[in-house]
Amino acid sequence: MLVDGDLHIHSHYSKAVSKLMIFPIIAENAKLKGLNLVGTGDILNPHWENELTREGKRIDEGTFEVRGVRFILTAEVEDSKRVHHLLIFPSLSQVHELREILRKYSRDIEAEGRPHLTLSASEIAEICNELGVLIGPAHAFTPWTALYKEYNSLKEAYGDARVDFLELGLSADSEMADMIKAHHTLTYLSNSDAHSPQPHRLGREFNRFEVKDITFEEIRKAILRRGGRKIVLNAGLDPRLGKYHLTACSRCYTKYTLQDAISLRWRCPKCGGVIKKGVRDRILELADTNERPKDRPPYLRLAPLAEIIGMVIGKGIETKAVKVIWKRFLKEFGSEIRVLVDVPIETLAQIHEDVAKAIWAYRNGKLIVIPGGGGKYGEIRLPEEIRKAKIQELENIEISVGEEAPKPKQRTLLSYL
Repeated sequence: MLVDGDLHIHSHYSKAVSKLMIFPIIAENAKLKGLNLVGTGDILNPHWENELTREGKRIDEGTFEVRGVRFILTAEVEDSKRVHHLLIFPSLSQVHELREILRKYSRDIEAEGRPHLTLSASEIAEICNELGVLIGPAHAFTPWTALYKEYNSLKEAYGDARVDFLELGLSADSEMADMIKAHHTLTYLSNSDAHSPQPHRLGREFNRFEVKDITFEEIRKAILRRGGRKIVLNAGLDPRLGKYHLTACSRCYTKYTLQDAISLRWRCPKCGGVIKKGVRDRILELADTNERPKDRPPYLRLAPLAEIIGMVIGKGIETKAVKVIWKRFLKEFGSEIRVLVDVPIETLAQIHEDVAKAIWAYRNGKLIVIPGGGGKYGEIRLPEEIRKAKIQELENIEISVGEEAPKPKQRTLLSYL
C-alpha cells in the first residue's frame, strides 16, 4: 500500500506554535491535505503524550489513530550547539525511557515541546541507537538550528553513531542534498515542521511510503529500505520558496552573493542586520560529487493549493475568496494532494480554469519563482503567456524559466507508480 506521511510537526507545547495544534484538529486537517500518517511531534513532553493517549486509539506499540489518521511517535530535540534532531520511536516504552535519561540533561523536558539538551549530537545519537529510536538531522541545511550550520559533515557531528535518515527541510531538495556524497546511503525525509494545522502548513512537504501497513515497524523498514519497503517519492516546496534558500539579510531580506556577504563580514550595509548564509551557498561549499544514487526516489516540487489560488486571484491565503475556491476543489476531489498532483488539468478547469492553469504550470516547472532568503519565503508568479492561454493550448506553450538548481520535469504522482 502507498501511504502519504508528514513525520515532523509540533504541538501547542512548543514555542511559536498555534494553540490549534491539538490532535483532533491536526487529524481533520491531515485528511483535507490527503495525509494518511502524521508524526506526533513533541512526544517527549508528558502532557502531549497524555493528550495522545486520551484522544487516540492504540494501533500497535508505535502508532495511534485519531479520527481516521495514524500518528507515529516523533519528537525534535535541540543539542548543546543548538542543532536540531528528529527522533522516531518504536513505542511509548522507549519514549518513557529516553525521557528519564534526558531529565538530567534538560531543564525544560517537562514543559517544552522541543526540549533543549546539554548533550552533543553524537551523545544523543548513541543513546537513541541503544534504545532502537531512529534519529537523523532535522531540516539539515537551515542556517539557524541545523546540522550544517554548525558542522561540515555527518561524521563531524555524529561520530561513530548510526544516523538513520536526513531531513531535507524547506530550502533543499533531493538533488541539492545529493551533491554531498556522504548522503548517498541515507534515506531523505521531506516533512513540514508545521507550527499550525492549516493545509498550507501541515503536509506542505510529505513522503510517499510503500509499506504493508501503517505501523512503526513498516515505516522503519521503509526508512531503512528493508524487506521491499521504501519511500517512493519525496514531495515538497520548490527549494527556492524556502525562507533560507539564498544568502540574505535577516532583517531587510536584501540578497547577497556569498562573496559579498563575506566581504561585508555578514553585516547588511543597508540596515545593519545579520546576513544569513543561504542553503544553496552552503551546499555549494560542501558539494563533492555530481553523481546521484540510482535508487534515489524522485522529488516532486509542490506549493500549497491556497498559495496557488491566492496568486491567481490576487488575494491573501486567509481571505474568504481564496477559502471559497479552495473548498470547492476539496469538495469535488477530496484532498489537496489529489488536486495538486493527480487530477487531470482538464478536470480541474471545470472548477476554476485559471487555477487549473497555475497548477499545470507548477507541475511542468513553468512558474516564475522569486527565491526566498534571510527568513522570508520565496514567491511564485504565473507567466502572462499561461494566463492568456486556453487549457487545450497549454502543452504547446514554450516557456523557459531560469533555474538556480537542477530540476526534473514535473509529473503527477500516478506516473511514478
